[in-house]
Amino acid sequence: MPHGISGIDHVLVGVRDLDQASLAWERLGFTLTPRGRHIGWGTANACIMFERDFVELIGIADAREFTNNLESFLERRQGLMGVAWASADSVASAASLKAAGLEPSEPRELGRQMELPQESVVARFKLVHLPEAATPAIPSFVCQHLTPGIIRQPAWLKHANGAVGLKGITIVAEDPPALNHAYDRLFGAHNVTRTDNVLTLHAGRHALVLATRDDLSALQPDLSEDEIPPAPAIVLMTLLSEDLDRTADHLTRWQVEHEQHGRLSIIVPPDMATGVAIEFVAA
Repeated sequence: MPHGISGIDHVLVGVRDLDQASLAWERLGFTLTPRGRHIGWGTANACIMFERDFVELIGIADAREFTNNLESFLERRQGLMGVAWASADSVASAASLKAAGLEPSEPRELGRQMELPQESVVARFKLVHLPEAATPAIPSFVCQHLTPGIIRQPAWLKHANGAVGLKGITIVAEDPPALNHAYDRLFGAHNVTRTDNVLTLHAGRHALVLATRDDLSALQPDLSEDEIPPAPAIVLMTLLSEDLDRTADHLTRWQVEHEQHGRLSIIVPPDMATGVAIEFVAA
């Protein structure tokens, strides 16, 4: 892929109460990292780690400090709010994006302090933010891990529901074909596919589907009209499961509402997962 982007590093889920959200996602069968606090920011998080990507639950710890507009999002709703693209070299990615006229920010370091049982540690990252015009309908930034071993400890990679990774996300947009040119510039035309009014972005091993409200209802009939927020919005996250029967068994035991479609997929509605519709498919 262009600009040193190898796919999705993680997706961000904005939540109003991080402790309650953590309990809800643990009920879904996920192992969460210890709570972390962004150094110099007013935000805190807990993460669901997989081998090559992850899900970040992020909430406000101190509204008097910088929150990167999280409070504005949470005034509207909870749920999927952004994407971090993976890069092994954020400085090189920023230079490439700038040369392409995509107006990235300068790379900036961010630390996350985590209290582990044996010690306090700081996970460090280097971020490059992108303007809305570069990734319309998908708020995003580029993320390089400077201390990858800290956040991928073996015990955190095992999940009772069988989840092993992120496959992609689905976004509702008013006019997906109008976004074609922007994503051609970011990912290259060979990584952007249009089928009628549905746009599919291929970001490494991940797929991002942008659809109108009507098309989304056809693609995901288990989602009711009132479960789809106004466009643009990231609506659904697709996760890989190593065993869908295990996923279904866990959800049933913990009385989590879900719809199973044979051995094809399992859908968890957004009210079970802090505003996120989750689709499990076989790895």
